[in-house]
Amino acid sequence: MNNGNAMERLYNGLIKENPTFVLMLGMCPTLAVTTSAMNGLGMGLTTMVVLALSNMIISMLRNIIPDKVRIPAFIVVIASFVTMVELLLEGFIPALYDALGLYIPLIVVNCIILGRAEAYASKNPIIPSLFDGIGMGLGFSFALTCIGAVREVLGAGEIFGVHIMPDSYVPCAIFIMAPGAFFVLAALTAVQNKVRMNGEKKGKDMSKIQSGCNEDCMNCGEKGCSRRFYGEGKEDAQK
Repeated sequence: MNNGNAMERLYNGLIKENPTFVLMLGMCPTLAVTTSAMNGLGMGLTTMVVLALSNMIISMLRNIIPDKVRIPAFIVVIASFVTMVELLLEGFIPALYDALGLYIPLIVVNCIILGRAEAYASKNPIIPSLFDGIGMGLGFSFALTCIGAVREVLGAGEIFGVHIMPDSYVPCAIFIMAPGAFFVLAALTAVQNKVRMNGEKKGKDMSKIQSGCNEDCMNCGEKGCSRRFYGEGKEDAQK
């Protein structure tokens, strides 16, 4: 794979198909652990490691794993890497391990990881799958860090544990509570939508930068998402 394709996969995960702001996936850890920028970054990077490695292994085994048991096989691969990462965090970064708590083992059922395994890694070569995992992981890390940073600044007057607000600032404690996660996610998604609408007004193609999926999931069919992002099956959709 050339450098251009590698950069395309990274850009795809960070911008075009950002798992949090565009696809709206992985909402449980997004809303639960982003009480600070450090927690958001830690969860994002932990997920990125699992995502990249599981993508790589699943791609290596894509011609060996029987189609009928592919989902259980994917979960076994993902759970193996989650267990390794959990033990490493507990041994070397106990503070982060304690902060993330139950949400580390729950990475196993994070729909971003299983989704990329099913949609990309199981159908593509090893190196592109590795970079796809890194790109999606970086996009997830970026989103969680942004949400955590905003919540920490507004809710505690700090960022990464460093006090940055003036002494006269009264922290809005609601932002480091559960409702604050919804407020900040909604605000950041609104900013993304504003950027998209401004781009459309200027005549740019912004169809791949949006919030959530425009397809009818119940009647989507197996090419719904690939049609939306990559233009596959447009002829079938028109029929």
